[in-house]
Amino acid sequence: MKIVVCIPARYASTRFPAKVLAKDTGKYLIQHTWEQACKARLPQRVVIAADDEKIVQAAGEFGAECVLTSPKHNSGTDRIAEAVGRSDADIVINVQGDEPRIDPDHIDLLARLMLDNPEAPMATLVAPFAAREQIADPNVVKVVVSSPVAGRSSLDSGQAQGPASTRDARRTTQNVPLKAIYFSRSVIPYDRDRAGVGDAGVYLRHIGIYAYRRDFLLTITSLPQTPLEKLEKLEQLRAIENGYTILVGKVEHTCEGIDTPEQYAAFAKQWRRNH
Repeated sequence: MKIVVCIPARYASTRFPAKVLAKDTGKYLIQHTWEQACKARLPQRVVIAADDEKIVQAAGEFGAECVLTSPKHNSGTDRIAEAVGRSDADIVINVQGDEPRIDPDHIDLLARLMLDNPEAPMATLVAPFAAREQIADPNVVKVVVSSPVAGRSSLDSGQAQGPASTRDARRTTQNVPLKAIYFSRSVIPYDRDRAGVGDAGVYLRHIGIYAYRRDFLLTITSLPQTPLEKLEKLEQLRAIENGYTILVGKVEHTCEGIDTPEQYAAFAKQWRRNH
C-alpha cells in the first residue's frame, strides 16, 4: 500500500507573508518541515504542494519533489487533493508546511492507524494539554473522542459510546481506536460544576495532521462547506457533519507550528543555538 506525505505550502500567508521561504536558519522553513517528514519510516514519498513558482524553485534547491497547484484553493486539503488526485497513492498524510518540529513518529502513527483499520477513511492525532490556560484559548482546537470498548472496534456499528477521559485515551490500541465526536475552538467538554474548565486531564488538544484514503480525500474536498465548519472555521467538521469516521491516535506531546514572525524568530534562535 503506497503512503505519501503531502505538504501544502502557501506563499501568500496572511499573518506572515512568504513564511515558508523564511531562511534565517540557513534553510527554508519548508525545508525543515520536509526534512522531518522524510525521517518517517512508513511513507514512500514526500511531496510539496505549492501555490507559487517561488516555492517550486526553492524546493528544487534542496532536492524536494514539488507540484505547482492552483493559487485559488481555499485550504491546504484542497491543495493536496489536486497534487495527489491522479497519483497512485493509497494513503495521503497532510503535514502543514509551517511545522518544522513535526515528529516523524507522529507521521508513522497516523500511517499505522490507517493500515490497521482499512475501513477508516481518515485519521488525526490528539495530545494532552501542556498548559491549562490553552484550554480556553480559541486558537487552540479541542476534541472530544469516543471511549474504546473492550473487545470491539469503535468503528463497529452498535450502541453509542460516551466521551473519553485521558485515562480512556491511554487505552487506545491499534485494534480498538478512538473516534472523534466533535472538534471545537470552545471548551469541550464544558464542566458545568466548575463554570467551564474542570480537571485539565479531561481535555484533549487537536494536532493538525491528517491521514486520508486518496479516494476519500477527493470526495471530501468535492463536498460543499457545512454549517458547523463555517461557524468554527474547522474543515475537519465537514467529515463529521457528513457522517464520516475520523480515527484518533493519542501522542504525549505537540509540535508547535509557526504562525507569526515572532514565533519564527524564536524557532530560528533555538535552532541556531542547538546547531
